[in-house]
Amino acid sequence: MASDGPPTVDSTGCEYLVEGGLCVLPLFGAEEADDEPADKGGGEKGGGGEKIPVEVVARQAVGELVMPEPVIRTSPDEKRAQLVRVPTWLWIDKGVWEPVSKTVKVPGVSVTATATPVETIWATGDGSSVVCEGPGTPYAKRFAADASSPDCGHTYRRSSAGQPDDAYTLTATIVWDVHWHGGGQQGAVPGLQTQAEVPLRVAEAQALVTDGA
Repeated sequence: MASDGPPTVDSTGCEYLVEGGLCVLPLFGAEEADDEPADKGGGEKGGGGEKIPVEVVARQAVGELVMPEPVIRTSPDEKRAQLVRVPTWLWIDKGVWEPVSKTVKVPGVSVTATATPVETIWATGDGSSVVCEGPGTPYAKRFAADASSPDCGHTYRRSSAGQPDDAYTLTATIVWDVHWHGGGQQGAVPGLQTQAEVPLRVAEAQALVTDGA
């Protein structure tokens, strides 16, 4: 997993490795973040005498992170029809919206990578996109039936009639920022994503009345 070439350095002094997009920065106060001594030479020697670069261990830690897919929730419930011109609330199940960490240890080097969810991008299926800074607010009975979500929602302007299976495809993408530290270094891998989708039927209110008559 070694880089195919030397790191490049941007204007901030951050080294971006060619493989994996890892941003490598000096870790000040490394003794507080890692019990192992800082080794700017790139890590300790492995069993065969070769040095194991910290960046290689970091790539492994990042690669072994298991970030969950979004669990999509809406109000009205995603299993029922939404109504044209009535706000739809969008949110991600709170059990998904938590940091995920992975620690990888090799002789002399321990690296911990942590992925933190930062925003949700919703493709609503009708050509619109909604970006929410956070998981969104679950609907509760204390809110009015026609209230808009305070932080994450969408109002459909036309029904999903004529779409495949007469439903839009609602897609939620969680954007994760990943930070890692160990071996006297730290870095970041921004913008990793997990995604899920559900069919969402949207109907005219009059159509629902007619169907139920």
